[in-house]
Amino acid sequence: MNVNPSIFKAYDIRGIYPTDLNEQAAYLIGRAFVTFLGIEKVVVGRDMRLSGPSMFKEVTRGITEQGADVIDIGLVSTDQYYFACQKLGLPGIMVTASHNPKEYNGFKMVKKMPYLLSGDAGIQDLRQLVENENFPEPKRQGQITQQDFKNEFIEKVLSIIDIKAIKPLKVIVDTGNGMVGPILTEVYQRLPIQLIGLYLDPDGRLPNHGLDPLQAENRAELQARVKSEGAAIGFAFDGDGDRFFAIDDRGEFISGDFLTAIMGQYLLEKYPKSKILYDVRASWAVVDLITAVGGTPLMERVGHAFIKQRMAKEDALYAGEVTGHYYFKDFFFADSGIIPSLILMEMISKKGKKMSEILAPLEAKYFISGEINSKVADTKAVMQKLAEVYKDGEQHTMDGISVSYPTWHFNVRGSNTEPLIRLNLEAKTKEEMERKRDEVLAVIRG
Repeated sequence: MNVNPSIFKAYDIRGIYPTDLNEQAAYLIGRAFVTFLGIEKVVVGRDMRLSGPSMFKEVTRGITEQGADVIDIGLVSTDQYYFACQKLGLPGIMVTASHNPKEYNGFKMVKKMPYLLSGDAGIQDLRQLVENENFPEPKRQGQITQQDFKNEFIEKVLSIIDIKAIKPLKVIVDTGNGMVGPILTEVYQRLPIQLIGLYLDPDGRLPNHGLDPLQAENRAELQARVKSEGAAIGFAFDGDGDRFFAIDDRGEFISGDFLTAIMGQYLLEKYPKSKILYDVRASWAVVDLITAVGGTPLMERVGHAFIKQRMAKEDALYAGEVTGHYYFKDFFFADSGIIPSLILMEMISKKGKKMSEILAPLEAKYFISGEINSKVADTKAVMQKLAEVYKDGEQHTMDGISVSYPTWHFNVRGSNTEPLIRLNLEAKTKEEMERKRDEVLAVIRG
């Protein structure tokens, strides 16, 4: 079959429905998944997208016709899906396009928790199988059965925190009509939290705003509400619930770097001397806070396939990516949106401080540009130019190019999902950050 090869991404399969990715492709991907892994059972869940039911129907038809059984776990968030794969010890397919706009769909594929199929490990093999339609004769017809892991999932995420420590706090959450609303509501019903929800009902039409809280317009209402209603904190989640974002009591967006740093330091109080992973884009705050309390910070490439693999290898306690992915040893080295929300509730309750007070020392010392995207014609040429212009700095190329000077540093890397170059820069003063940001952007865009 002629499938658009660009749908086979670094970490998953994703494309616009039905032009890039349709039911016929879904059917073949189901058959290819069973063939490639040589398996007899597959966990399948889906998100709320309008194309979800027909894509689910065809991917499961492919799986069963290729001779494997399907455990249908229904409409779930991605962390619920990871939980089911771990609980059953099975591979899985989640029908989701995560935070992409509503016209997209896709598949996140677990090989065996915590390992996912990625561009380096499996996704390109699936592409070849789909293109050639070269499948062995199945020995049997698979069956579909339903299973519900909701209550066990709720018990699991609540077991990670000290429920008795939670104080009555007012929290505003925006799940953007994605998958997190229903499960989050049930988790928080067991806590003394006043939860005020925005757009909690899953709705594939996305009538209110987009699914990526990193885009300012998608969190503007939440920020305003946290401030006007005097809430302790605000939470936002992406469409499938594997990413988490927070708004402090002033209505200010908290960077993923700072969340990684403060949660890492807090978890080290419970589990001293642990290893904590962070990605190449992160602020110096992460390394400083983790080493200050005797933890071991380890740098890794961007992307959940790399982070999970390295966490399992190092037996790391926790990992954070600046884009809102947080991973936990207590959750099978997988990422969850709900768990970091619970950890922040416990932290605020125990410390008896406002979120803004916890952040104040970081805001006085670390000045971050945030991720800035540029469209470029030739990524490789831009990277070479940056390496040349900043050759007097300390450089490494673990992921893109990272350059470090005593008072500032930056990382530039190509996007895995879009034709963009992404800059993250930090300096020890706001003025230097702004000056260096504009200087590096001029090199990139020049």
